[in-house]
Amino acid sequence: MADVINNQQDTQELDLNEILRIRREKLSQLISQGDNPFTKVKYNVTHRSAQIIDNYDTLEGVCVSVAGRIVSKRVMGKASFCHILDMQGTIQLYVRTDNIDNYEQFKSYDIGDIVGAYGTVFKTRMGEVSVHCDHIELLAKSLLPLPEKFHGLKDTDTRYRQRYVDLIVSPEVKKTFVTRSKIISTMRNFLDERGFVEVETPILNTIAGGASARPFITHHNTLDIDMYLRVAPELYLKRLIVGGFEKVYEFARCFRNEGMDVKHNPEFTMVELYQAYVDYFDMMQLVEDIYCRIADEVIGSRQIPFEGEIIDLTKWTRISMLDAVKQYVGVDFSTLDDAGAVKECARLGIELQERQECWGHALFEMFDQIVEEKIVQPTFVYDYPIEISPLAKKKPTDGRLTERFEFFICGREMGNAFSELNDPIDQKSRFDQQAREKSKGDDEAQMGDDDYVTALEYGLPPTGGLGMGIDRMIMFFTNNHSIRDCLLFPTMKPIK
Repeated sequence: MADVINNQQDTQELDLNEILRIRREKLSQLISQGDNPFTKVKYNVTHRSAQIIDNYDTLEGVCVSVAGRIVSKRVMGKASFCHILDMQGTIQLYVRTDNIDNYEQFKSYDIGDIVGAYGTVFKTRMGEVSVHCDHIELLAKSLLPLPEKFHGLKDTDTRYRQRYVDLIVSPEVKKTFVTRSKIISTMRNFLDERGFVEVETPILNTIAGGASARPFITHHNTLDIDMYLRVAPELYLKRLIVGGFEKVYEFARCFRNEGMDVKHNPEFTMVELYQAYVDYFDMMQLVEDIYCRIADEVIGSRQIPFEGEIIDLTKWTRISMLDAVKQYVGVDFSTLDDAGAVKECARLGIELQERQECWGHALFEMFDQIVEEKIVQPTFVYDYPIEISPLAKKKPTDGRLTERFEFFICGREMGNAFSELNDPIDQKSRFDQQAREKSKGDDEAQMGDDDYVTALEYGLPPTGGLGMGIDRMIMFFTNNHSIRDCLLFPTMKPIK
């Protein structure tokens, strides 16, 4: 942060090893004096920084107790200033030798030390709201120095590995995660108000179902069976609809053993929800309502800056995949058979594996490789091929397609929804087809789930389902390019 500065002992002239030595000597001296800061277990905090600054008119002259990390310090003879950082921001402390009995000890405090202080609220001659300290004490000693003022943590790898330091020196980073919390809270309130019930489903599964993804595999010693970290909670949530719940949702931690890039982390959070007696068009409206609610309550505007664009959440486009490919590529798949579709892909340089040489895979790959990146403003792309939609209901007017959509912003897929397949015979056939795909080398093909088919045989009402990646949503609303900037502790390769 801009206020982080080094005191006289933590200057660039000092070698890091020398800084470490000096700080440990200070700790040893405190311990020898019977003042070990690490033995202190409690400090009574009455006010936070922003609370004091925002309410100065009513708090002027009032005695307050504050605590936080020293992020700047100026020692000037008999009087000194320092800024401390707490959850709300920073506030200045004014310390005079004639006001406290441990002034010399205070002068030895380092940048990064955590202190508690109490005193009266006042404004300096420069007009800065401050606390005139009557007492200050060390609550925790920082044995490592914070990054130098003007450089901070610029190396992204270090930022992600040492998020604790990143949060200290970069207020905008902390703001991202506060915003994340507010967005999730807003979504929960929205769904609760609409009668949805929040539930929890297993993370450790005997079948990796509910999404097309490569799972993480582990082993249960007592049962002596391989198990999987869930790739999606879908099949369990729909079992609850069978059981009589009509609206359910879950904020689910999911795991997919896939590549890592700016949009993918092996461990991520998604919200999945299911509602009986609605279809995928109702899910589209639900998406619009959720995004607009977040924009209004958390961001304060429906015009959201992202990836160099201004995204207008008041205008959502709906287009079928067939029409999107026709519009952006000029290929009319409605007139093509399998051979013609494969030929068009070859003409455009789109490679298909042998198992993909059919109309549905060709349509999807053309959309995925050419069209998706061209979609900037919020757009629902609907009616996906049946080959890639094993859990979605067939479109009544065209058995090659399903009642499924994904929505996109700035070329990024942000969510996925279906009119859920509730025909157990059809579902069993789709699982069998997925098994054939897996036998041909598709390690992301879904596993069959006989118990889920049994659940469908008891009767699943017409149901709409929706899944949205929370991390990508946070990326959008906070204007972050990488998913790692929206995860407190992203997956990192160990340092050897």
